[in-house]
Amino acid sequence: MAIEVRIPTILRTYTDGAKAVEGNGATIGELFTDLDTRHAGIRDRLVDTEAGGELRRFVNVYLNDEDVRFLAGIATKLSDGDSVTILPAVAGGMR
Repeated sequence: MAIEVRIPTILRTYTDGAKAVEGNGATIGELFTDLDTRHAGIRDRLVDTEAGGELRRFVNVYLNDEDVRFLAGIATKLSDGDSVTILPAVAGGMR
């Protein structure tokens, strides 16, 4: 089962500069574990193991343009051909 994962610029050091990579897994959590086998360290940047293995607070993950936090979080089911986009949360404003 091939899943396309779009990687933000800040995490491309883990993917040798690749903007998108392929991974496998039945859930978002399994997908991140699979990615970590080829791109060591990327899972730790996405998943907070101290918080029970949930997504890190400032990481947004979208499955086919839907925020997985409004689905089943890291347990969100995947299907062949799905597209996952990882985006860092950005905050700020004017003084």
